Amino acid sequence: MVFDSLRSRMGGQDNLTPEQIAHHTLFTAKEKIDLLHQLKAEVSSANANGTDVGFSADEIDTAIAEVRRGSENNVGADTVLKGDF
Repeated sequence: MVFDSLRSRMGGQDNLTPEQIAHHTLFTAKEKIDLLHQLKAEVSSANANGTDVGFSADEIDTAIAEVRRGSENNVGADTVLKGDF
């Protein structure tokens, strides 16, 4: 497939950290928070199984808080491609 999903990219060479997701310009604030919540669930499950994914649930919580602070200041409410879809 031409377009990889973000989930498949998480394990590839272009790994995204929670902080990078929080500052990614192609996602709206809602999409970032949804993605970070999904990632947190997966990290919690992986940690319960003894798998280290490279970042903690606390880092994800920090990224979620940062996205929320930004959205309160209307930062990241839209993507750079607004109106293209």
